[in-house]
Amino acid sequence: MKPTTVVIFGASGDLTQRKLVPALFNLLRKGRLPEELHIVGFARRPWDDAEFRGRMRSGVEEHSAGSFDAGLWEQMSARIHYFQGHLEAREDFKRLSTVLAEIEGGPADRLYYLATAPEYYAPVAASLGAAGLTDEHAGVRRLVVEKPFGRDLTTARALNEQLHAVLEEHQIYRIDHYLGKETAQNILFFRFANTIFEPVWNRNYVASVQVTVAEDVDVGHRAGYYETAGVLRDIFQNHLLQLLALVAMEPPASFNADAIRNEKVKLLSAIRPLTSDDIANHAVRAQYRRYRDAEGVAPNSLTPTYAAVRLSIDNWRWQGVPFYLRSGKALHTKTTQIVVQFVRPPHMMFNLPPGHRLASNTLSLCIQPDEGIHLKFGAKVPDSAQEIRPVNMEFHYRESFGNGALPDAYERLLLDALNGDASLFTRSDEIEAAWRLIDPLLTAWEQPDGAPMFFYESGTEGPTSADALLARDDRRWLPGCEH
Repeated sequence: MKPTTVVIFGASGDLTQRKLVPALFNLLRKGRLPEELHIVGFARRPWDDAEFRGRMRSGVEEHSAGSFDAGLWEQMSARIHYFQGHLEAREDFKRLSTVLAEIEGGPADRLYYLATAPEYYAPVAASLGAAGLTDEHAGVRRLVVEKPFGRDLTTARALNEQLHAVLEEHQIYRIDHYLGKETAQNILFFRFANTIFEPVWNRNYVASVQVTVAEDVDVGHRAGYYETAGVLRDIFQNHLLQLLALVAMEPPASFNADAIRNEKVKLLSAIRPLTSDDIANHAVRAQYRRYRDAEGVAPNSLTPTYAAVRLSIDNWRWQGVPFYLRSGKALHTKTTQIVVQFVRPPHMMFNLPPGHRLASNTLSLCIQPDEGIHLKFGAKVPDSAQEIRPVNMEFHYRESFGNGALPDAYERLLLDALNGDASLFTRSDEIEAAWRLIDPLLTAWEQPDGAPMFFYESGTEGPTSADALLARDDRRWLPGCEH
């Protein structure tokens, strides 16, 4: 078996120390890495191998889920190397080629990981190509690209073209860490490995679907970045639309990358494009009140820290079913969840108290932090004539599989990239389909005379205008995984 080398560009950043090297250490502990794996950190800081290894060790000790093993670390650290170079210097990539050949001692597979700022994605890929480092004559060459992938459809297309100038599509792995979460992966297994749900997973039985990504922290020290991104670029274009695709896509013919990604692209393409009327009536933007006080934020900023959108899917399965997406910062709780609300019974034979109506059944897929699944249904209250009360049937990952059952998302994503499984990575046409949906909102909301900006207090559930958005459909936001 060929040696394998993971080259991390931007290796002096937090991502490498907190996520990537701890994930590789945990994979080594579980016996899932290639027998001869080298890790090369590329950054401009004047470090040597020893200093880089020391910094990586502290990251592994802190972030490897309590599984640190000094002996195993010594085994791993012997294969960790540091290369001082500049991302803008083509000659440094030629030097890197020589160093990698010396480390590997022959033909080897390589995984290049762009843990850099987005403006370096295309230049680094071009420099890799110019140095002959993307040529697969001596082994597999793959490139992992972190988000954000573009700022809109135009820049995403341009980045795709720049990457495709030196790499084939099968070599490019666009990462979204949400897809590496066990609970996100379980959506497909839940839907397609169990026959009891598929017959009701359609417009005949589903009244609405709500997808929520809520954060209880504000922008903090990331205010400068967030001011240029906002909730649409930061969460909607990637995480929310990916979760929507998983919950609404058609069954793939097989569980391979092309089949899964084909169905996701078909689903995203079936979402009705937002018109100016849709944006006015079915979309809400807001800021938490103290956002403009943060350093790096303009005093008249139009960057939303919260958004809620109503989408429609024009296909046979979902025609007429509203999909509500929302995400925000500085909210009252941290949660990522999908709530499927089912239709009420067509005929009510029970005598409910005046003013009461039967609650809808709901199925909540809890992505984080309460990982699991909740099914809410009606049950008769004991010692009553016909009183009905909603009750919960719950599954929790940690109760069923133990506290160590949920690895960090980067473990799965790095392992899949090393093994060449692109199922959990985003294809170029999928990226562009997502941007086509978000672009009209970006355009409308970046105009000075665009949609109104609402405000909400930190620690609340968000703006009341988001409640009004659902009230127009005689609905409300459902608690789902919250109790």
